[in-house]
Amino acid sequence: MLLGFGGLSLLLAIIRNTIRRIVYHDSNSLDSVFDAGGRVTLGLTAVTVVSQLLWPADFLQTATNITKYGLGGSLFFSIGVVTGIQMFPLLSITLKTRAPGAKTFLQIVYARFGKPAHIMFCCVALFTNMIVIMALTIAAKTAIVGLVKDISDEMLLIILAVLFGSYCLIGGLGTTFYISYFNTALTFISVMVFVFSITTTDSDSPASTHHMYKALSCLKGPDGNSQNSYLTFRSRPSLLFGVILFFSQTTFNFCDQATWQSRIAAKPEQGAIGFILAAFLWFGISVTITLTSSFTYLSMSYQNGTELLGTNDIEKGFITPFVMEKLMGSSGAYLLITMLTMALMSTGSGEVMAISSIIVYDIYKVYIKPFRVFKSHTACILCGKEKTYLEESEQELDKQSDGIKHIKEANCTCVSADDCIACKQDLHYKKFSKQYVCGTHGSYRLYEDELLRHKSWCLLWITIAVVPFGLIIVNTKMNLTWACFALQAGIAAFVPPLFLVLIWSKLTSKGLIIGSACGIIADYTAILLSAHYGHEDGLTNFYINTSTDVSLFSGLATGVSVSLITTVIVSLYTYDGWLNGDAEKAWEATLTIDNPLNPWRKYYQKELAIFPANMKITSREMWQVFNKAKLIATFGFVLSVIIFIITIPAAMLSIDVLSERQFDTWLMVCKIWMVVCAIFAIFVPPIEEVYQIYKQYIKNKIGNGQEMTGILKRQF
Repeated sequence: MLLGFGGLSLLLAIIRNTIRRIVYHDSNSLDSVFDAGGRVTLGLTAVTVVSQLLWPADFLQTATNITKYGLGGSLFFSIGVVTGIQMFPLLSITLKTRAPGAKTFLQIVYARFGKPAHIMFCCVALFTNMIVIMALTIAAKTAIVGLVKDISDEMLLIILAVLFGSYCLIGGLGTTFYISYFNTALTFISVMVFVFSITTTDSDSPASTHHMYKALSCLKGPDGNSQNSYLTFRSRPSLLFGVILFFSQTTFNFCDQATWQSRIAAKPEQGAIGFILAAFLWFGISVTITLTSSFTYLSMSYQNGTELLGTNDIEKGFITPFVMEKLMGSSGAYLLITMLTMALMSTGSGEVMAISSIIVYDIYKVYIKPFRVFKSHTACILCGKEKTYLEESEQELDKQSDGIKHIKEANCTCVSADDCIACKQDLHYKKFSKQYVCGTHGSYRLYEDELLRHKSWCLLWITIAVVPFGLIIVNTKMNLTWACFALQAGIAAFVPPLFLVLIWSKLTSKGLIIGSACGIIADYTAILLSAHYGHEDGLTNFYINTSTDVSLFSGLATGVSVSLITTVIVSLYTYDGWLNGDAEKAWEATLTIDNPLNPWRKYYQKELAIFPANMKITSREMWQVFNKAKLIATFGFVLSVIIFIITIPAAMLSIDVLSERQFDTWLMVCKIWMVVCAIFAIFVPPIEEVYQIYKQYIKNKIGNGQEMTGILKRQF
């Protein structure tokens, strides 16, 4: 397994690096390491989001939850996660229009509110990364130890470290997208093999629809379900569980830099469509596999006359491994290991890249060794002087009585790297390891080379740190449910302030910090009080009682409400820009987040062609330019709400207890949905990627021809 997946990862990393070097000419760029070039296709965006959403817990723990809640558990579990995803197409566009040069969401916090708020949210982001890696470690131990005999904790964690970091060291975020495609495609294939191989067997199999329905009809379902039946979507516990999952998914989407990377790596339109499609793709996998494995287990237990697994084994998520190995033999075990490994690899590598980007962009560049300390956010990164834009130059000329055109010496006169002749020489000589000669950009190129070296060391040490960190987690005997839900519940208090960072110009630093602090205090206080007074054994059974649905919902609802209300009230009280009435100034700082060697305007040349090259672009004009993407995101969000929150729940809740024919129809709909999604996930991303590479190749060929023509004209 280590050689197979590790070898595939390294091969894809080398292929991707070769393409970036030969076709795109940016393999040595720091930004391309963390944003994959900024032009990721919608297909790759969609499958990457799906791959990062597919945690091992989706194959393990969700089957446990469905045995607790029945049909409603699978539906509301999926709707809760999907709803959390569908909030982000519009946010993705907001990010790309108000801070198109940002590589982390923390850079936006720093640009708007300075160091105190930035330090706080750096801690939040890193803590979120730790929670995700913690959950992956626990899930990996639970599943792989159950399937692979005599594997030690140390060996397991070494395998995880290699899977997480092997290809990140070579290809960066771009390779993560390539790996995510293969992982998602193979996951769809594996799920289809599992589902169709056990449900299309002879009629005597416990996995047949008839035997499933018979078992579920006879077994007593959970309390809170209509008629205490497994065969109903009318389930109060399922609905509560879905709400908790919505908060959970939204929390990770906001506070985890790994999810922001997917938004940063795509243009607004592709990012919006990619996130919309990701929700449909993920829904196809999660509902189908969890229904099949959990209901097959209940059918097998019914035929056996007793539970085939103990309560502890069920809580650990052993239902899916048990069913696959029991019905498919060793091939089922290998199939599950393949799916789990791919889920671990995609999510884990994303976390490694996320931590590295935070260390490089938000710690090293800001606190350890900044290239330049700025007095103003409008100052040039290269020379430190104030930038002068077209309209500002015209205003300056109007003020001059003699009408002579001149530019103040105090203003920046730096040319762009693309128009700099010395830079072209530097890029050519770089192949021969010579020093940079450009007086304008050379020092920053040296600085970026230094950051690239630090990036490699960061990736290496973070990968190595997975092993000791994992050993600590494994030895604490931590519960997977507690790691996934109880720890992240407190982080939910930071979601409203982060949301306001992107959309509200009147948000202040004090409002951001005080609102977040009050929210997390209220959150954990509510969880502890609910666990203490809502259960007989109170906090003595800490892991269990603090992760029950009621405790989690109490904490989430309280923390989010307190955080939102406090942030808004404090911000309105401390906001001092009422007289100016210029909300646009709030986004000037975020628009100046940029790399002078690869400015964000370069990536949007086609979209911004209507504006002069030296004209100052505002966020309002960016919104106008990407109005089409905004309409697509709005339409996709409304469509998703109609499908996932209105149509499907209304149709399912209109039925009390499903008949055998209705049950069979629902399973068939899930299978068809999965097959359609699999066709998209397997074929669309590579077609798009090949087409994009071909277009860039033709563009390079035309550009080289024009350059040669210009040289010949100058010679003759």
